[in-house]
Amino acid sequence: QLQLVESGGGLVQPGGSLRLSCEVVGLTLDRYSIGWFRQAPGKEREAVLCIGNSGTKVNYLDSVKGRFAVSRDKAKNTAYLQMNNLKPEDTAVYSCAAKWYCSRDESEFDYWGQGTQVTVSS
Repeated sequence: QLQLVESGGGLVQPGGSLRLSCEVVGLTLDRYSIGWFRQAPGKEREAVLCIGNSGTKVNYLDSVKGRFAVSRDKAKNTAYLQMNNLKPEDTAVYSCAAKWYCSRDESEFDYWGQGTQVTVSS
């Protein structure tokens, strides 16, 4: 059974950085694409970025271009979401999800991490 274990959220000041981790437990990361989603209070969940099982990277959100990046470490079976120059509007619960291919449609993802809160505030 595949599990995704997230870590790295927290409180950060505007302009700060955080790196979220998504460890794949049970199967190798090579077989899966990892999508990152976020849900702000009172809003629907939205797709942010995805890294494909071949390493291809997809950005779904214009507002994070140049600030957020995805990567993976196959030796650690872990995907990362690096978030720089954070803004208050980035405040949300961030979740990673696994699927054979990348998609902005959350309903297509089979496995989800537990979610981690990111709060950007002074």
